[in-house]
Amino acid sequence: MKSKKRSYKSADHFFEDMLKDPEIKLYYEEERSKTSIGMAVKAARVRAHLTQAQLAKKIGTTQSVIARLEGAGDRREPSLSLLARIAAACHGKFEFGFKFKQVA
Repeated sequence: MKSKKRSYKSADHFFEDMLKDPEIKLYYEEERSKTSIGMAVKAARVRAHLTQAQLAKKIGTTQSVIARLEGAGDRREPSLSLLARIAAACHGKFEFGFKFKQVA
């Protein structure tokens, strides 16, 4: 018995339309930023050869705080001082910045 191949359409057009709404775009950018922060924290921790528990101990918090920060489901936003402590514990430097579209 042959199975039928299904063709799927890309969702790109749908998401482009959704992101035209300023409120949706704001929420999207907030979530994207939180995900980027979590990924950066995990990358720094792994680069420093630390477990979540070891990093937590170095900065005076708990392993669960690090796990929540690295995970995508946490609704809270980390403080700048927490991020700076994490960077220092991982032998790095915390930097903050903005990216702008080029104006014609």
